[in-house]
Amino acid sequence: MVMTRTGKRVSKTAQPAPGPHRARGELPNWPGGLAGWLWLAVVIVPIYWIVITSFKSQGNYYATNPMVPPTEPTLANYQLVVESDFPLYFLNSIIVTVGAVVPAVGFAFMAAYAIIRGGTGRFLRGVNALFLMGLAIPLQATIIPIYLIIIRLNLYDSLTALILPSIAFAIPLSVLVLANFIRDVPKELFESMRLDGAGEMTTMWRLAFPLTRPAVVTVTIYNALTIWNGFLLPLILTQSPDKRTLPLALWTFQGQYSVNVPAVLASVVLTTLPILILYGLGRRQLLSGLTAGFGK
Repeated sequence: MVMTRTGKRVSKTAQPAPGPHRARGELPNWPGGLAGWLWLAVVIVPIYWIVITSFKSQGNYYATNPMVPPTEPTLANYQLVVESDFPLYFLNSIIVTVGAVVPAVGFAFMAAYAIIRGGTGRFLRGVNALFLMGLAIPLQATIIPIYLIIIRLNLYDSLTALILPSIAFAIPLSVLVLANFIRDVPKELFESMRLDGAGEMTTMWRLAFPLTRPAVVTVTIYNALTIWNGFLLPLILTQSPDKRTLPLALWTFQGQYSVNVPAVLASVVLTTLPILILYGLGRRQLLSGLTAGFGK
């Protein structure tokens, strides 16, 4: 109890000590922290070895400790990779990835909006079930029918032959993720847009799309990584060297320079850089979309 200037007694509660404090009986999670550091080491050590080895000469690689950085770094390995038609393969991968991801995500968003906002009709339920069935069909099980269809369409040994199947396999998961996010948008917002005279297309792009942007970025990055790292479709549906994408070119490059380990690892670094840049640009939206997805 403390006395004020007016003579009134006021109880004074104890204030908690400033700064972080630990609840009584709570112990630090040492096993979880140790497991996290061990997993970080498992991931970092191979990446470290790949990067430092790519800057070593072939003779220096066999003469020194593989985990020690090079005393005289060289860019000769990267120059060798670039001179081996790497820019052409890089351009092919960009064309295939962008040409498949943009229409796949756009179509998946419109399909998810129609499924959620189109009512409970049998047709939309059947379409949704069809998309869900697509998740259960692996690419390896359909490679022969895809090959025969591409042959019939006279698209074999072209980038279009890689883009069309990639779009088909990217849509089911994208529809599932985007539909869950659109379902969580409050119905009052849609009713408010309708009362203001907005049509379905305006509501979809001006209301649903901004509110589901983290989910759109998430499926975009996921599909881009999947298509960028795709190996089976380029291996089966292309034949000419000028139609190779980076994963297939990396495989042939490794076969051609199997003894020159630094040059092979330099090609691995150049192939991975676009993935890291894509993750860096969409990291916030990706983490936001994944966190919201796990919280549902």
